[in-house]
Amino acid sequence: MKILVTGGTGYIGSHTAVELQQKGYEVIIVDNLSNSSIEVLDNITRITGTRPLFEQFDLTEPERTAEFFQTHSDIEAIIHFAAFKAVGESVEKPLMYYRNNLDSLMNILQGMIDNGIRNIVFSSSCTVYGQPDTLPVREDSPIKKAWSPYGNTKQMSEEIITFTSDVNDIYSILLRYFNPIGAHESALIGELPIGIPNCLMPYITQTAIGIREYLRVWGDDYPTPDGTAIRDYIHVVDLAKAHVIAIERMIEKKGKEKVEVFNLGAGNGFSVMEVIKSFERSTGVKLDYRIMDRRPGDVVEVWSDTEYANKELGWKAEKTLDEMTLSAWRWEESLAKHIFKGS
Repeated sequence: MKILVTGGTGYIGSHTAVELQQKGYEVIIVDNLSNSSIEVLDNITRITGTRPLFEQFDLTEPERTAEFFQTHSDIEAIIHFAAFKAVGESVEKPLMYYRNNLDSLMNILQGMIDNGIRNIVFSSSCTVYGQPDTLPVREDSPIKKAWSPYGNTKQMSEEIITFTSDVNDIYSILLRYFNPIGAHESALIGELPIGIPNCLMPYITQTAIGIREYLRVWGDDYPTPDGTAIRDYIHVVDLAKAHVIAIERMIEKKGKEKVEVFNLGAGNGFSVMEVIKSFERSTGVKLDYRIMDRRPGDVVEVWSDTEYANKELGWKAEKTLDEMTLSAWRWEESLAKHIFKGS
């Protein structure tokens, strides 16, 4: 079966492409390479022994997207990752986020309708919950006002998918990620931010390797035990495996509704300082960090209730925080050895 992975040379997309190929699926990737490297394809091939089909174009272009779907109308399901994803950047450039994240999704849904493609897994986010009133967050927790344009695009995307599925023969699974970190055990693929990282883990590893002078900790005055923000961290391979399960659920018609929602997290929260200590403990490398003012758009704390996903999908996050931070470091060390020509 052919599975389309949009944004498949990106961080989560590349790991999911690996898991799909290792389960025997034919993967086709569409990516404009705006935040990834073409060399990721080579390393997916090195891990799996199979090179995914690949087309490079921008999914915000309606004519080009329509042409793609006409050529590949035999696609069985889509996993849609392709989107801008930096909270801070979205606050500074809201229109860029709305245009990119919403236009690409609507073009994909139109391609599905026009070509009879029935199944889509959407890469959503815990940001749809805003700052929750109670923790942990359940799938039926209220959708609060978004704290950033990025979060708002995820809320709007979920609504667009839901209304479109309601009146078309489309089945959807919305996967609300918490905070993916880490890298594949081969250290051949991992998080590869362009420019200064917006996420904590690559900023930590780039500081440790000497690319960044010091680590910026955005705020130590939050109402948390150590004053730093708390998140639910999940290993990217655990996350990727959940996407394969979601695809199989739709293909095997095991879903209970046309649109289903699952939280994907480890089910517990770690503060920024706890992640720093985990990294130092697992790698033996000390970090130079400095406290900065809070960053606009960041919520105080959030972590997931994973009971529904664990029970309904038969899936559970397996990796410990120390395993996550160590795998991220091994990936950074691999980059230093020029696995990627541009690094």
